[in-house]
Amino acid sequence: MIKACLNGGRHPRAHPRLPVSPEAVGRAAREVVDAGAFMVHVHPRDEQGRESLAVGPLVDTMAAIRSLVPDVRISVTTRDGIAADEREKHALVSAWPGPDDGGPDCASVNWHEPGAVRVAGALRTKGIGVEAGIWTPHAATAFVSTNWPWQVERVLVEVIPGHTRGSDGVWAAERVLAALGMSPAPVLVHGEQAWAWPVLRWAQRSGYDVRIGLEDTLVMPSGREARDNAELVSEALRFGGGAPTQWPVPDPL
Repeated sequence: MIKACLNGGRHPRAHPRLPVSPEAVGRAAREVVDAGAFMVHVHPRDEQGRESLAVGPLVDTMAAIRSLVPDVRISVTTRDGIAADEREKHALVSAWPGPDDGGPDCASVNWHEPGAVRVAGALRTKGIGVEAGIWTPHAATAFVSTNWPWQVERVLVEVIPGHTRGSDGVWAAERVLAALGMSPAPVLVHGEQAWAWPVLRWAQRSGYDVRIGLEDTLVMPSGREARDNAELVSEALRFGGGAPTQWPVPDPL
């Protein structure tokens, strides 16, 4: 299954079809679902186009998506750098409405960030699913040492050049997965930037859910600029590999 990540933290001018306003995000969600995405991940923006964890932009974005794609599951971000600090992030997330009241269905929580467990707890209190973002073997080890692996909706193995150790995205993903071990929750594997396509194809062959969209990459496998999120999803779905294989388990140290 493919999740579409529609905008991320990119500058509004990063791509001519990067959706920023609630209306544009809603249209992009409709397009990627029509192209075959099973859910969407978005970073709500305020009226100035800045990422926001505030209730107003969040609810406006959810409403815009649901008006065009009523049944799609919606994930949002809680990443560091949007709120001023850990305390403000927790306060903002704690004010979110639950899914039945206009809030998101689930939200990603990067486990290496300070206060991740508190943010995850605030989401669960609201009935919002938690997607655990695991960027490194160290974060995976910290995650599995808690009871959260049995409480999350999904584990996101995210390998990002400059943040995840290694010069090769597939090698980096293998190390994170080795530290994670057998997960009781579904696992989605994705890379960003130069690692986006190689990791996606490897993850598909290995039987994992995957993610693609303008948050992760602006280009097609050929290097040509993607037309929009829907083209990226369509390309991802062109994969015709064989049966899923077991991912290798390298030494996580």
